[in-house]
Amino acid sequence: MKPNTKKDVNPKYLLVALSIICVALIIVSAFFPDKMLPVRKVVGKYITPLQQGVNDIGKEVHSKLEVFADNKKLQDENRKLRSEVTNYQNELGRKEAELAELQELRKLYDLDELYPDYKKTAARVFSVNTSGFFNEFYIDKGLNDQVYEGCNVLSDDGLLGIVCESYDDYAKVRAIIDDRANVTGEIGVAGVLCNVEGSLKTMEEGYLKATDIDKNAIVSVGDKVISSNVSDRYMYGLTIGYVTSVSYDSNNLTQTAEISPTVNFYDVKDVLVILDRKQEVNY
Repeated sequence: MKPNTKKDVNPKYLLVALSIICVALIIVSAFFPDKMLPVRKVVGKYITPLQQGVNDIGKEVHSKLEVFADNKKLQDENRKLRSEVTNYQNELGRKEAELAELQELRKLYDLDELYPDYKKTAARVFSVNTSGFFNEFYIDKGLNDQVYEGCNVLSDDGLLGIVCESYDDYAKVRAIIDDRANVTGEIGVAGVLCNVEGSLKTMEEGYLKATDIDKNAIVSVGDKVISSNVSDRYMYGLTIGYVTSVSYDSNNLTQTAEISPTVNFYDVKDVLVILDRKQEVNY
């Protein structure tokens, strides 16, 4: 086995030696500048380019750090802008909802002006029994608001239906298009009597039937149909719709007309309930 002839140098001695060399070079450089010229050439040839390279690396790292900082700043600004956009979208949604509600209230106001002779209250639909037409639904007014069974209900420009059940704070409404509904009506300025029959089947084609029209009565397309004063459940003068066609029945005694309803029975949100009710007559 070879003996280990390598000797470790104490770092303390190495540091002292390097310090002495540095001091010596400083002294020589200060008093004998010409003697240090070769050293300067060596430094200029090898050390300076190395130092330049280190400086370039430092600049590149600094540039990358600046880009990273700018990118983080942009990300923060982007998050802030997204938050602001979300807030603006929410605010826009609220404003659109308020505008829609204002438009609905404006419609109710205009509808109220059409029938000034009747005392009314506004109500909102909160539930519907069917997924198609609003032929039977619930409103948020009831006995506490003087909404009783038999109160007529208006929407758009005319007759929507009638309250068929009433509770403390809500009521059930049956529309005139329901299969169980019948309204005694009058057609045109002559007030020709008819019976407007509720029918979901005909409403799928966009009309209701007005039957039992006297064969000698003059009925024309475009005539207005209103609730009659002889109706036992509906107040007088409420618009039902307009005649779109008329034909003689096979019995040669009556006519039948098709009526396009004034109310949009596909979408009902707000309604007016007439608090006055038809006087019941016991025969």
